Amino acid sequence: MLQVKLRILLLSSIAALYVSGVALAEDAKPVGKVAVRGKVAVSGAHNVKKSNKAAVSRHSEEVEVAGSQRYMQTGSSMKVDSRILQSEVPGQNILKSLGQLPGTSYSSSDPLGIDGWSSSIHVRGFSQNQLGVTLDGIPLNDQTYANLNGLNINNAAISDDIGRASMSVGAGGLAVPSNSNLGGSMEMSIKDPSDKMGAKVSQGFGSYGMKRTYVRLDSGKLNHSGTKFFVSYARAYEKKYNSSSPDFMQNVDAKIMQPLGERVRAALFFNWSNAEVWNYSDNSLEMLDKLGWRTANFYPNYAGAYAAGLWGMTDGAQGSLPAGWQNVSTTYGTAFYDAGQATVDYLTGLHLDADITDRLKWHGLLYGHKDDTHTVVGDPYDYSTTGAPLAEDVWHLQQQRGGFTTSFTYDYKKHHFETGAWFENNRQETSFNIYNQPLLGQGTPVSVTGPYDRYGLLYSAYHYKWNTNTFQYHLMDTYTPFDNLRLTYGFKSMLQTTSGGAQAGFSNLAHGSMTSSAAFLPNVNLVWRFLPHHELYFDVAETMRPYSVAAKGSYTSPWGVSTQALFNENRSKLKPEKDWVYVVGYRYTSRKIVASIAGYHADISHRLMSASVGSINNPVSTVIDTRKASMYGVDASINYYPFKWLGIFNSISYNHMTYGAHVNACPLTGNCDMYGKKMVAYPSFIYKTGIDFHYHGFNANFYANYFSKRYYSLMNDTSVRPYWFTSAGASYDFGRISVLKNVKVNFTVYNLLNQKYISMMGENGFPVSGDYQSLQRGAVREFFGTVSASF
Repeated sequence: MLQVKLRILLLSSIAALYVSGVALAEDAKPVGKVAVRGKVAVSGAHNVKKSNKAAVSRHSEEVEVAGSQRYMQTGSSMKVDSRILQSEVPGQNILKSLGQLPGTSYSSSDPLGIDGWSSSIHVRGFSQNQLGVTLDGIPLNDQTYANLNGLNINNAAISDDIGRASMSVGAGGLAVPSNSNLGGSMEMSIKDPSDKMGAKVSQGFGSYGMKRTYVRLDSGKLNHSGTKFFVSYARAYEKKYNSSSPDFMQNVDAKIMQPLGERVRAALFFNWSNAEVWNYSDNSLEMLDKLGWRTANFYPNYAGAYAAGLWGMTDGAQGSLPAGWQNVSTTYGTAFYDAGQATVDYLTGLHLDADITDRLKWHGLLYGHKDDTHTVVGDPYDYSTTGAPLAEDVWHLQQQRGGFTTSFTYDYKKHHFETGAWFENNRQETSFNIYNQPLLGQGTPVSVTGPYDRYGLLYSAYHYKWNTNTFQYHLMDTYTPFDNLRLTYGFKSMLQTTSGGAQAGFSNLAHGSMTSSAAFLPNVNLVWRFLPHHELYFDVAETMRPYSVAAKGSYTSPWGVSTQALFNENRSKLKPEKDWVYVVGYRYTSRKIVASIAGYHADISHRLMSASVGSINNPVSTVIDTRKASMYGVDASINYYPFKWLGIFNSISYNHMTYGAHVNACPLTGNCDMYGKKMVAYPSFIYKTGIDFHYHGFNANFYANYFSKRYYSLMNDTSVRPYWFTSAGASYDFGRISVLKNVKVNFTVYNLLNQKYISMMGENGFPVSGDYQSLQRGAVREFFGTVSASF
């Protein structure tokens, strides 16, 4: 009842605040500044009359402290310092940097994060498919592996070219274009081309054959109008720590900026990426316990995979298994011949900014994204018509997204009004085909990079097509009645319709249309600097995540069920997830200390869950509505800068999330009651500590993160043990050497203490109860070095 009253009060307050805000604005004075020990801290939305930056609506706030901050904070937003972005392992997924923020949990089985199958990020209990993610304003949406609703940031841009990364915890921004934003947003921006002609080159080396090259060329201003551009290329290669199978990725970035007179600006961004990745093998708790931590897929040892498949096909009469495999329940399916992905992506965005008047401004974005992905598994459970005791499973995923965003901002005394819309059309397609492998010694085996039909098609398991249209509208006002008080309030509306499903020949699988809609999703944010150095903030919002598309298997999608009848049954009763998210926090900021504590709560309604049993190549799963869940938590951090050259960081986080309805998660028989069960894959406690030292051109750092036990099964009867993760690094900037500038060397140790820990969980889905082959080990200790210079 209290929550209902709070929501009614919130909705009525938006209208009242708007009316009173306009009235008070008649007597408003220009936005001022607040002094912090002789430094200047921009309070609120800074002087919007003089600022043409879109960051006004994001409430950016800079506070100068003695040391270089690890991340800037204002309200419920945090921005990672650009120096921290560049201090990570060269070419590392930018999500690793965001994973250093309080309340976040990033994991990957390879240090660079190239292997999307083995990487994930959680933020205050929300996973990577429940966060809003943008790059230069382009919606990237879902960050999970091989999804049909977005693009992983690692495939969207070269990490060296990202100059800004920020996270809004809690409800995320109203203006963020996203159909996956439930519990926060991550916004990344590409560095602009330099005004001066120049170039940068870096070369990285590391453990297990790691080599990474990055080259960037800046044109400088080419004419009086200010035309300038850059183009960059990156190439990364690394082998597995437990086999010779490689990860390879290459990217091209380009950006051109063109002023069109004094009041109009245009910018065009383009990215091409190509990834050829051999995944790490999937493990179960039983496998780790009985076989150790280095079980790997067979590739390129086709003879070994062939012998194991033959053992399974003949019930052990022929073939052979590696030592110890007879002692685990998966036997010949303990590891496959190979597993991986071959992916090509194109991403482009055209920005237009116009200062219509000094007060009225317009921003428009037109973007497109094309993805072609093959994910592959060498399957010992299917037998080729050639007589080979294994086959190659190939999932082919394609999406073509196109859309636009448009927004107007208007500054009226102490108000900064914003309204805008986002539209996207996504044509999605996926198929699952099983191809023949050759008899041993009678041809080159089919592998991750293809061609896949070399020995013919064994059979097709499914073929789906969908068409999804998403529309979002937002209206908001940032009102600054006093220099130390900022109030942002508004709402967004969302409508998404998806039609399609299984194609001809697969009529037994799900096909049909579903619509998700919400006319009024409110958001209120308050930031009050009630004393010098002291800030209180509050954020409350309702969010919605529309239905996503996926084929049958371990996916939380209405189309992911195994029959048309089950889809029809679910369509009449499923509802899109809607959450109420509340955040309240306090922050102290001075020249030497930045300390904060924030509490949060979420009322979660109709979260969909996939419950799986069976083997990973043939799971039996269903999609269930968990109906309701409750989550609360707290983050506390203190960053101490005793000297200009030293920073010490500490944060601790606690999260508690339980399901609140009696829902049966068993996909077949039995009663697997979800009531009172805790969330899987996210730890209840996270502790992070670190130290940064910098003196002239020398920098050194050490970080240590502790993650408590994580539940593995939905019934919470299996879990993954706690672990510490540590890393250390050092760099030295030599400055100019002859014609070279900014000559710099960097050295990093990843997993310094060589801890054995589970990184990725649930890549094949989570077991209802007990064990399942859906875990991956984190990377062993590895060493990386980089030499870079500018011209």
